[in-house]
Amino acid sequence: MATPNGYYTTTYRPSDSSPYYEPEFEQYGRRNDAPLPPLPSTSPSDDRNYHYSRQPPTRSYSGASGHIHEVADPYADENAIPMSGRKPKHHSATTISPILPHQVEDPFVRDVEPRKKRKRLSRDGWFKGRIPWVVYVLSAVELIVFIAEFVKMGVLTGTPIELHPSFNPMIGPSPYVLINMGARYQPCMHNMANVQNATMSISWPCPNATSATGDSVSCTLSELCGFSGVPNPHVGGSINDKPAPNQWWRFIVPIFLHAGIIHIAFNLLLQLTLGADVEKLIGSIRFTIVYFAAGIFGFVLGGNFAANGIASCGCSGSLFGILAITLLDLLYTWHQREGPIKDLLFILIDVIIAFVLGLLPGLDNFSHIGGFLMGLVLGVCILRSPTTFSRRTSQDVGRYSGLSNARQSTSGREDGLQSFFRNPIAFFQNRRGIWWVWWLVRAAALVGCLIGFVLLLKNFYQWRTGCTWCKYLSCLPVTVGGENWCNVGNLDFTPVQSPARRDLLENLASEAFRPAERLW
Repeated sequence: MATPNGYYTTTYRPSDSSPYYEPEFEQYGRRNDAPLPPLPSTSPSDDRNYHYSRQPPTRSYSGASGHIHEVADPYADENAIPMSGRKPKHHSATTISPILPHQVEDPFVRDVEPRKKRKRLSRDGWFKGRIPWVVYVLSAVELIVFIAEFVKMGVLTGTPIELHPSFNPMIGPSPYVLINMGARYQPCMHNMANVQNATMSISWPCPNATSATGDSVSCTLSELCGFSGVPNPHVGGSINDKPAPNQWWRFIVPIFLHAGIIHIAFNLLLQLTLGADVEKLIGSIRFTIVYFAAGIFGFVLGGNFAANGIASCGCSGSLFGILAITLLDLLYTWHQREGPIKDLLFILIDVIIAFVLGLLPGLDNFSHIGGFLMGLVLGVCILRSPTTFSRRTSQDVGRYSGLSNARQSTSGREDGLQSFFRNPIAFFQNRRGIWWVWWLVRAAALVGCLIGFVLLLKNFYQWRTGCTWCKYLSCLPVTVGGENWCNVGNLDFTPVQSPARRDLLENLASEAFRPAERLW
């Protein structure tokens, strides 16, 4: 009669078809190795984690002492041959248990890993986009500046919002206060035709203007621009007069200015939602670069092609650059999204609505266009390439990790700048042709971006070349009340007759500076 103990004797030899057959019987005729102990238990309710057997002990009776002793069954292990010919059912506890006893969780060091995780988050959380601190700081600064606008408007005119000579529908200060606080206004930034070479003396509106006549339009250009002033134009001057107005920082400061409560409310709503998500996605450093580059480029583009009498302000150009980053992220992760068409329609609707609103009189649509274009170009240049492009020849297609700061590629190696500086040769090894083509596209986009920026600045300060059809990107050729919308916002100091000085001032105030009131 066969017993489980027969497995350890030489009289037992399993057949070739038996699941317990081993070729060692052919050479030695018997097993000499000891049975392996079972894996230790990791059950949280079992305090005896290091016992080598979980089988119930057998009871033996000692006649001499009359005591019952519990002795472990030497054959009740997993190496013994079962009495039944069927295979035992798989028990998950034997596969999920750790192999070595030291891998069992120590109850006294349970908090070590969470502490390490917290330490890691605190070490790289601020500058890796985990906390959108750039969005918070920018929003706080813009709110403080907006409060300062109300305070200055109240001090100069007695009311924090513009009521006279016209009401500001954005519920904010007058355009003259915004110009005095740093809005982009071309006469304060460079020489202009019909200004430096004017054939008559020009009186400019004052920052405290509340009407279109009298003392409200008796200031100099230097008083209107503020910030220690600019050279005033004079009769008989030239467009090449030196020194010229050069408040170049009006390409940067207007990002923090807003025309009213409605204006800043919409911008901050988008900035604190979409902007915060994008900063978490691409990191704080890259977010800052895109934010300021898009905003500045939008104001530079508008300075070249928008109406020269419009004072522009707001962070809309920067937000359009962030919207372009969102579009790139959608294209990079198109096959990984559940509803990419819906996301694309959402972005397109936002862009179309903002573009159509920018066609209204007095609005600078070029800031929106320039910010969006700069966001696209910088996104291609500084954001991570799609996985389809970046994977190596011996690497399977992986999932694109978004625009996050994940340092590891799907091959387990760093593919960022750190990898290049550590091992330049390995960085270029096993690269596919599409990767090289994509990098050429990125390099060309960066070079083109820099060249375009330099050319626009050169044209703004020296060439002063206009564009006859570009104005239709920011206006509709519609005539309302005898006035064409595409002519609104252009400064024109040519008198239609030879009136007295009082009549001349009234004409300048009503015609030349009226468009500047519509900043939004």
